[in-house]
Amino acid sequence: MSNTYQQRIKNHILDEETFLSAVFSGQQKGKSVLWEKVSLRPVLLKDKRHIQFSYFDGKQDISKNYAGDELAEKVDELLALAFKSIALRASSGDIRVQITKKGKAIIHQDKAPAKQPQQPDLSHNHRKDLILPFDKPNPFLQTIGIMTAEGRIRAKMQDKFWQINRFLQLVHQSIDLKRLSHSPLRVVDCGCGSAYLSFATYHYLSDILERPTQMVGIDLKSDLLQRRGEQARNLGWDGLRFEASRIIDYTPAAPPDIVLALHACDTATDESLAQAARWGSRYIFSVPCCHHHLQAQLPSVGQAVSLSHKPVLRHGILKERLGDILTDAFRALILRIMGYRSEVVEFISSEHTDKNLMIRAVKASKPGQAQFLREYQAMKAEWGATPYLEELLGKEFPYA
Repeated sequence: MSNTYQQRIKNHILDEETFLSAVFSGQQKGKSVLWEKVSLRPVLLKDKRHIQFSYFDGKQDISKNYAGDELAEKVDELLALAFKSIALRASSGDIRVQITKKGKAIIHQDKAPAKQPQQPDLSHNHRKDLILPFDKPNPFLQTIGIMTAEGRIRAKMQDKFWQINRFLQLVHQSIDLKRLSHSPLRVVDCGCGSAYLSFATYHYLSDILERPTQMVGIDLKSDLLQRRGEQARNLGWDGLRFEASRIIDYTPAAPPDIVLALHACDTATDESLAQAARWGSRYIFSVPCCHHHLQAQLPSVGQAVSLSHKPVLRHGILKERLGDILTDAFRALILRIMGYRSEVVEFISSEHTDKNLMIRAVKASKPGQAQFLREYQAMKAEWGATPYLEELLGKEFPYA
């Protein structure tokens, strides 16, 4: 990269002392860019400075954090894309680059220093984006051990705090409360475990949105559920309770509007999705954990039907990841067959947890659309596998 505007932009982004933010947007005439906008800003992760890249495609945003040589490579990749404009802010002055229809770069630079030089904001999330602020005491966060009595997030609970906020952000983006006009809202958290997200969801719906809510967390850990139930009562949350039950055996008093299944292990995720589909729940939020059932059905290298499968099946780690991808692809497709508009999105950045994919589904149509049935048939034939979710749904699954 010669002494072009790209090099100047790169130098500013890599300057740890002065870089504040950058936004790449638009697309040059006659060219296309995958992203509508990419925003960059410095963040501090585990006492090390990174640059957070937030990619927006019009439907969702994906955030990745880079440092060192990888950061330089990612900046080069970004500058090679055909964005129409770049707006960079630095304490040493701002730079704006606009690409004309003829491909010429027009550069504007403001070298006038601010009266008080700005310092990079290294907080990992913008405060305005947080549904639960990290600097405001919250009784429920204190009760479940995420926040101290003084209102500080405990060091060992930082990742959990960001997970909760990201989850609530996805719920906020997904739920149309006009479609849930009845009262109270009904929610079931399948395999709730420590129930951090049960508490967070109840707080969001009941306290922040002020919607009367009846929520049940189910799990097999009766001792833990008893303690969480006591904590809910101490908060005065009569609408949140916990019940010891297998997911597949649970029968709610009334069909829930929202079903959660966060990190339900292996086939417990399938049980949660099957129950939600049977109940006709309007919204489903599932973050799968481990994937073993379908992985065990994948052929070995010697059994591979297709020559193109062998390079993947030959390596244990690739075969395992393939099993993960296929499992969640089957799950999302089965939900579409069951009448849901489903999508797989990034739940939270991978530096917080490697269990960072979410299956998000909204009830949208009648089951059995022919397009999705054809796709499902082709996937089963290609891999010679039967997802456990199909087995659980049985005759209720239109494919069966």
